[in-house]
This record gives sequence, C-alpha cells and structure tokens, in this order.
Amino acid sequence: MKKRLFVTGGMGYIGSHTLIELAEHTDYELISLDSFQNSVPHVQQRLERVLGRKILNEAVDLCDMPRLEAAFQKYAPIEGIIHFAALKSVPDSVANPVFYYRNNLVSLLNVLECVEKYQVKNFIFSSSCAIYGEVAKLPVFEGSIQNMPQSPYAHTKQMGERIIQDFMVQKNGINCIILRYFNPVGAHVSGLIGEEPLNKPTNLLPLLTRTAAGLQTELLVFGSDYPTRDGSCIRDYVHVSDIAQAHVLALKYAVQNPKMGLEVFNLGSGEGVSVLEAIHTFQEIIGKTLNYRIVERRAGDLAAIYSDSSHAAKHLGWRCQRSLADMLESAWKWQQTLASEQS
Repeated sequence: MKKRLFVTGGMGYIGSHTLIELAEHTDYELISLDSFQNSVPHVQQRLERVLGRKILNEAVDLCDMPRLEAAFQKYAPIEGIIHFAALKSVPDSVANPVFYYRNNLVSLLNVLECVEKYQVKNFIFSSSCAIYGEVAKLPVFEGSIQNMPQSPYAHTKQMGERIIQDFMVQKNGINCIILRYFNPVGAHVSGLIGEEPLNKPTNLLPLLTRTAAGLQTELLVFGSDYPTRDGSCIRDYVHVSDIAQAHVLALKYAVQNPKMGLEVFNLGSGEGVSVLEAIHTFQEIIGKTLNYRIVERRAGDLAAIYSDSSHAAKHLGWRCQRSLADMLESAWKWQQTLASEQS
C-alpha cells in the first residue's frame, strides 16, 4: 500500500501547484484537505486535467476538530502533512484581525494535536518572510532578528512558528520543516492552474494581469516614498512552481533524515524587485501600457525584503529555476485562460 500524505489547503494557490509536483515526482497517495473557504471548487477539475488522473479532496474545515479527526481516522496511517491552509491577505487581516487569528492558529493547533495523536512522522509548515517584520539588514537569512510583524496575518505566521517550536520540544520521532516563502507569483506552465482568489485580489500579479485584461480600470501602487531606489516597495518574487518543488525536496529531506527534528528554510530568489520595476517589465512583455496610479501607503506593507536562500540550496538542493520574465509570462497566460473560459 502506498504511503499517504495530507496536503491541507491543497486546492489553494500554492497547494494546488504543490499537488502537481508531488504527483509527478513522488509515489505518495495524496489527500487534499480543503473546505473551499478561500479557493474555488473547479480547481480540483483543473488539477485532474493537468495530471490526467483523479485528485482526492476531503472538504474539511481544520477548525472543526471532530471532522478533522474523522479524516485522520479514515486515512491513517499518515506519513506526512504539508500544512498550507490559512488565510493570507495582509489588508484583509488588518480589517479582520480576530478572524485571522482564530482561523490560522486554531487550525494549526488542531492539526498538531492530530500529528501527535496519530503519530505522523513528517510535518511541513507554510510560513512567510513577513515574520521578519521591518529588517535593518538585507538579505534576510533564517537567523535574522524577527521584528514586530506589520500585520495580523504576519503575526499569525510568527506565532504559528513559535507554537511549532514549542510543540517540537522532546518530540522524538517527528520531523518538522518550516518553509518561509518570500513572494510566490506566476502560474503553472500549462496555463490551467494559477492564482484565483475568491475575494478581490490584493497581491501585485493578479492585479497586474486583471488591469491588462480590462477587468479593472487602473492599478494602484501603494506608496512612492519608501526608502527604496524608486520609492515603491521591494519584494523577492519567486515562481510558484519553484516554491512547489521545494516542498517535494523538503519532504524527501525529512524522510531521509528521520532524526532531523526541526529545520527552517527561506525560499526566495535572493533578488529584490520593486513594484514599479515589476510593472515596467510586465508592460514590456505584453507590449501594452498599463493605467496605474500611485496612492498612499497601505497598512501592513514592508518597505523592502529579499532572501538569502543559501541554507535551502545547501541542504535541500533547492534554487529558483525561473526568472521574473517567466513569472510574469506565466501569470499572463493564466489570465488569458480565464478570459477564454469566460468568453
């Protein structure tokens, strides 16, 4: 019998891309746990088109402990869990902090209780570079000082990491890897899977592509007075499929090192790109000028952050394979797929 792997939030943006990589590069039986609170049901059909096979999803709200435990009882033994499921919008978390704390932390606590009770050997946690807050020195590495988070979302990730660290004390037989993503963007090479938030998108790339497609009249750039080279925020963009591949490598690393314990890895390109630079590059790619307007800063945004990912390169053998142009082109291809389906 194949060993089983739970992927929470498997129908979400990063989760769906990771399911593809896991299906193509491992022999696990994959079970997604996703309530579709922040994802669309037809993602499951898109995944099956890409892979040419069925993908199993259990519609479980991780904050509902009885239903979560029922899933563990149904599929045990579980070899590992990749835990994506969380709400992730910075501005939404500023507007609805209690909702974010409850959802992101209660779900994590419930999953960890089940990890212990059902003797799951490997746990991979989806974290964020937002846990570093405003940093004085760049690039950021895993040991960089963590400052006050700039949003409730970021704080849920910082608190989540602390919960895991405490959980892992004297937990012999359980391995945990925390992956701190920088800015995942882009879409699968097929053009069939991409970022498709249920609510109004807040990340740069979907806003770029929606503006170019005429779905919104203008693109807002939040702030032009940051202490950066052009006044706009600087981010470390990394292709979502590169992020997905890192989970395959992290899982293999945990399995091959059964006494590993807890490890933390940054996942970024190591290069900072400003919002305005991303806009200008996208305009060159599509051969079209976008209508964008600079407005006041947005609450919760950092001025600049980019990664030192040498630790992941050394231990996981992971490096970004795709360029900024690859990211932008794939995002535009995905937007065109959506447009063709709606026409």
